[in-house]
Amino acid sequence: MAGTSRTEIEIGLNAAIVSVEADAPQILVVLGGEGEPDGLPFGPFDPIRHRTFDIGLRSWVEDQTALKLGHVEQLYTFGDRGRHALPGDVGHVVSVGYLALTRQDPESAATLVRAGARWRPWYDFFPWEDWRAERPDELDATILPALEAWAVADPTAAPPGRALGRMDRFRLAFGLDAGWDEERVLDRYELLYEAGLVDEAVRDGRATARAAPALGATLRFDHRRILATAISRLRSKLKYRPVVFELMAPTFTLTELQRTVEAIAGRHLHKQNFRRLVEATELVEPTGGTSTRTGGRPAALFRFRREVLLERPGAGLRFGQRG
Repeated sequence: MAGTSRTEIEIGLNAAIVSVEADAPQILVVLGGEGEPDGLPFGPFDPIRHRTFDIGLRSWVEDQTALKLGHVEQLYTFGDRGRHALPGDVGHVVSVGYLALTRQDPESAATLVRAGARWRPWYDFFPWEDWRAERPDELDATILPALEAWAVADPTAAPPGRALGRMDRFRLAFGLDAGWDEERVLDRYELLYEAGLVDEAVRDGRATARAAPALGATLRFDHRRILATAISRLRSKLKYRPVVFELMAPTFTLTELQRTVEAIAGRHLHKQNFRRLVEATELVEPTGGTSTRTGGRPAALFRFRREVLLERPGAGLRFGQRG
């Protein structure tokens, strides 16, 4: 239409690359410059160089981290206004986010450093999501009182497209009535952002933003929201697809498998119940070997039964939600 201005749109590609090392879920980040936070690997989609988004993503990740990706799946498209707001910016970036799973290779550590990348525990960014030892201190000391005050100020206010108001969303996301649901990582982060309680809200100039104790480390742009989406997806997917084995060595003990699942889910699982669950799902088979990696008596080694992918859909570990 005549007189209608057009905004340039750039398509970006972001990768949330997850591994588990020493019982800690980790995310691969590109180091920020002076005064800048770290960020997820990302770059623009170039239709001349990249025949597909997937090819473009793998190319950017290898350029920025020297890592060749294995398992990759598209996560979500992020296009909120202001998500890449910087002085002098022209146009708008719509980013296609991906979740990638990999195992760390000790021999590649020096290569990552030279490329300006490193692994960081994802609980650096979401400390309130790790319930393995006990209920996180941040919840009762800071998060719940601040969110309750924000919700009480206008309890029925709801963003466009939301059926629930502030108070209902707050109670649901933080499990105040039905118990903590580990899959609601994104819901919890978005509430903290809306209430102005995370650094990104201050940086983005949200009207609700206010000075508050730092709640987790910050990432560039909206990369912490992308990471929250990835964690929610992975925690959910554990229960209906055997994705955890993308993070395991070719052979492992059941203790190592349980600790990996617990690291991702952010909560402790009952040992005997977990072993009965693994046995019932027929996801693993013994190798006949043993390992002393976990200390104590030698433990039996297992491997993933890839045949299960052909035998039935929904082959995951259906552990219940935390009460």
